[in-house]
Amino acid sequence: MTWLRDHCPGCDRSLVESRFDATFRMPDATERLCFGIPAALCTGCHQLYLDPDLIELLDVPDGRCVFAIESDVVMRERAGSLAE
Repeated sequence: MTWLRDHCPGCDRSLVESRFDATFRMPDATERLCFGIPAALCTGCHQLYLDPDLIELLDVPDGRCVFAIESDVVMRERAGSLAE
């Protein structure tokens, strides 16, 4: 993720780069679920950082991320590489 730094611009803690499943709450109180989003999560303030172009592509520019968890796909890939 070349658009992102190694540390959070808000609190300067390290970022965890991975793929996340996230929920975005829209201004009209609806929610959008997005799966396998490449992003970075701050280990301190828990802010999720996405590429600005991806925010537009997902059509959530006015949404607020209210939940994010590392994708199950990532967890399965890690488990598969450990088993080898």
